Amino acid sequence: MESYQVAITKDTKTHRFEIGEYPHHKDGSCKYRVFENGVYVASIEPDTHHLLHICQNPGHIAEDILHLLADKIEASHPRNIGDEDVE
Repeated sequence: MESYQVAITKDTKTHRFEIGEYPHHKDGSCKYRVFENGVYVASIEPDTHHLLHICQNPGHIAEDILHLLADKIEASHPRNIGDEDVE
């Protein structure tokens, strides 16, 4: 598992998260587990277009914070255009 820190600031409050990358059970892409202060608070996973969505939110983190977090994760892991499925 690879992990790294991400900070999200909204309305002058900064949330500091640790992001853990895990192999996704469906297609080999990564699923992201989110920890705050060492406690598991959410998970985010990619859809078929490699866009990230909230999977679980046991820490009841505000969805707008999780969406900002997903945007930061996507920005740090740009998808490979050539790897898309073509129908």
